Amino acid sequence: MALGSTPYLRLATRLLVIAAVTVVLRLPLRAQDNPMDLPPRTAPPPPSVQQKEPQEPPADGQSASPSITPESGTGEDNSRFVFKKQVQEVFLHATVVDEMGRPVTSLTRNDFQIFQNGQPETITSFEREDVPVAIGIVIDNSGSMRDKRTRVNEAVMNLIKASNPQDEVFVVNFGQTPYLDQDFTSDPHLLEAALHQTSSRGSTALYDAVVASSVHLRNNPRLNKKVLIVITDGQDNMSRETLQDAMRKLQSNKGATVYAIGLTEEGMTRSGRQALQDLATSTGGVAFFPQSADEVNEISRNVARDIRSQYTIAYNPGPNIGKGYQSIRAEAHVPGHTHLTVRTRSGYYPGETVR
Repeated sequence: MALGSTPYLRLATRLLVIAAVTVVLRLPLRAQDNPMDLPPRTAPPPPSVQQKEPQEPPADGQSASPSITPESGTGEDNSRFVFKKQVQEVFLHATVVDEMGRPVTSLTRNDFQIFQNGQPETITSFEREDVPVAIGIVIDNSGSMRDKRTRVNEAVMNLIKASNPQDEVFVVNFGQTPYLDQDFTSDPHLLEAALHQTSSRGSTALYDAVVASSVHLRNNPRLNKKVLIVITDGQDNMSRETLQDAMRKLQSNKGATVYAIGLTEEGMTRSGRQALQDLATSTGGVAFFPQSADEVNEISRNVARDIRSQYTIAYNPGPNIGKGYQSIRAEAHVPGHTHLTVRTRSGYYPGETVR
């Protein structure tokens, strides 16, 4: 049979299609763009996650911002638009610990005080419930992590098993480039498979991975409470984003709470430790620095417990708060405790969008 005959042409065409699909599926998640503009390394995400501007109730750190809203039920032309200013509540997810660092989970609304720019605010809503959370697992995949990944993966799976079964989790493995290896899911088997998508080589573009993952979290329209868990053994040496860029974007509207784990057994520089500390504390999270990857297992369980024992507090700052950075301070006072520490975000930029 001649090479140019129909069966051979069909075979050649199929091989070309398979090769093209393989190339497309390995395109990376980029920090500078909306990560959902590019396909992940695995299957494409559901259409609901690909929205750049999802329509959802206000979430973490929102404030007064103008919007264009259709006017309904008045006059003859229902398609006419009017300019309305929406004053939105600021939502805080807060963890309270006592003098010994133990979580305090039985406080009431009256035990809290919230200050914005030093001025007291009136709490408009308060709850202490174990609500589903959108979680991004962001793990360093550079060469120095090769011998640690098995223990890190086991610890992450323990965190997932200790979390709310309705949490939606995605996995990003990053080295020089962040890859979305599993989109939002509640299926632990899919998440475990994604954790094993490792190459363990290349540099560490930590800030690019954090920014891209925070955008992906923000684009989840289903869950308002959002968390990033970042695990690395080194400092950034490749990102286009800076530490300041990453911190500012995390403190935009709907910013995530960051829990950072810095593995120090092979040595981590002071600036690398400080960067993880700054990323975590500015969002109300915590940075951990275990001496060995064996310690990550217990840390992951503590993080899961921390996430599930938070208070959600809201207040309305009013329409005249300005456009700059808004600092936040939360305090809690209750008889029987000389000092309670409240961890929550240190502030936010009103009206900004992460891109």
